[in-house]
Amino acid sequence: MAKLTKNQKEARGKVDFNASHDVFKASSLVKEITTVKFDASVDLAIRLGVDPRKANQMVRGVVTLPNGTGKNVKVLALVTPDKEADAKEAGADYVGLDEYLQKIKGGWTDVDVIVTMPSVMGKLGPLGRILGPRGLMPNPKTGTVTMDVAKAVKDVKGGKIDFKVDKTGIVHASIGKVSFEADKIAENANELIKTIVKLKPSTVKGTYIKSIFLSSTMSPGVAIDTKTV
Repeated sequence: MAKLTKNQKEARGKVDFNASHDVFKASSLVKEITTVKFDASVDLAIRLGVDPRKANQMVRGVVTLPNGTGKNVKVLALVTPDKEADAKEAGADYVGLDEYLQKIKGGWTDVDVIVTMPSVMGKLGPLGRILGPRGLMPNPKTGTVTMDVAKAVKDVKGGKIDFKVDKTGIVHASIGKVSFEADKIAENANELIKTIVKLKPSTVKGTYIKSIFLSSTMSPGVAIDTKTV
């Protein structure tokens, strides 16, 4: 096991790992125990009582965080010429079609989200082996395949994120930065939790939300009392 630094020891001394807290208290604690010198991301990990191997227990969705993510999300809009002006005005970092398809084919994936139109999806199919593993393939379910490209770009830039339960039954999501005020971190966390609760599959029996942990980059995880959400 790696040796803890002085700051890490101090951080762990401030957290009672046998206790759980409400969302606001957990947010305050994460800010207090974060010692890195950069603006760390704040992440939420929610363990669900689902079996992701069953199609009818897959939990996936999108949520718009009320206070944004704090990240400068790089958006590529793959659109036809008649939609380019709209995409640029909405704030897309890269706009075009064939030239970017060629770049992606060559291995370029220096973006966070790709937004496109239904008529373009056929051209993206052959690039699935490149985009899929990186989570970049546009999907109608997440709002990234749409005729209203401008709205999709604005939503992503404004704090819209998509999430999906992994094979171990956990949803991981970045919900802000440690520089956010504690109440803003808590608001973002509550919005994601509320959305996941609404998406509970009807086939799930027993406890749905098993555990919730909030942490920042390299900080210990702080347990959130599931009864408070």
